[in-house]
Amino acid sequence: MTAPRRALIVIDAQQEYFEGLLPIQYPDRDASIARIDSALEAAEQAGVPVVLVQHELPAEAPVFAAGSSIWENHPAVAAHEERAAHRVRKQFSSIFAGTDLEQWLREQGVDTITLVGYMTNNCVIGSAAAAEPLGFAVEVLSDATGAVDLANEAGSASAQQVHETLMALLHSNWAAVADTAAWTDAVRVGEALSKSDLPTSAAQGRNAV
Repeated sequence: MTAPRRALIVIDAQQEYFEGLLPIQYPDRDASIARIDSALEAAEQAGVPVVLVQHELPAEAPVFAAGSSIWENHPAVAAHEERAAHRVRKQFSSIFAGTDLEQWLREQGVDTITLVGYMTNNCVIGSAAAAEPLGFAVEVLSDATGAVDLANEAGSASAQQVHETLMALLHSNWAAVADTAAWTDAVRVGEALSKSDLPTSAAQGRNAV
C-alpha cells in the first residue's frame, strides 16, 4: 500500500474559542489545544507540511473580527506560524471555499488531509464533507478537535453529544477518525489510518440497539 502523502491542517485554533463568544466545551479546550500542539510537533518532525487556517470576518463582526485579539491563533499554535508551510484565511465553514488551499495541496502532491482544530460541528465537518468530491482522503483527530453546546428552535445537544456523534458520523463515511497518539504512530511508519463505511456502520448500529 502506498504511504499517504499528508498535510496537517489546523482549522481556526484561534482565541475566539478560548476568550471569545464561542468557548469550546468538549473535549476540554486546554486538553485539545495541547493535542493540537502535539500533532504539530509530530508533523514537523516527520516532514508533514502544516497549514494554519484562520477564520476572518470584518472588523465590526462580533466574532473572528479581523485584527482583533480573538482573531489571533492560540499561543500554542502561534508558536508554529513561522514554520508553517502555508497559511489560509477563510470566510466560510469549508477550508476550500474561497481559498487557494485545493490548488496548493495539489501542487504539493498531497492526497490525505489531517484535520484538527475547531469546531467539530461547523468547520471540521464542513471541510471533511467538502474534501470528498475533490478526491482527498481525510483524517480527523478526535482529541484535537472540539465542539460547543447547542440549543435553538430545532432542539438542543451538549457539546459532548455533538462531538461524539459527529466523530461516529465522520468515521462512517467522510474520514478516518483517530486520536493524536494513534495518528502520530501512523505518521511515523507511513501508514494510512483505517476507517469504517456507511453499510458497516449502519449494520453495527442496528446490532447495538
